[in-house]
Amino acid sequence: MAYQFNVRLIPENDGRWTAEVPALPGCVTWGNTKEEALEHIREAIELYLEVMLEEGRQIPEDQSTYTRIEVAI
Repeated sequence: MAYQFNVRLIPENDGRWTAEVPALPGCVTWGNTKEEALEHIREAIELYLEVMLEEGRQIPEDQSTYTRIEVAI
């Protein structure tokens, strides 16, 4: 079965990227590049979901949405 999740990418001050999945608490990783962070978070999601299934837990549907709002001050 295929699942889709929103991934939040955060640029860090040292040039690395953090990737997290808001719908899966604690599912966070990083990479030296944006592409590497995305590769790592895909692996983290797969492992996270495998554990959930092994424990008999229901996999959540990602209900999150993101909207960027510009504010001028």
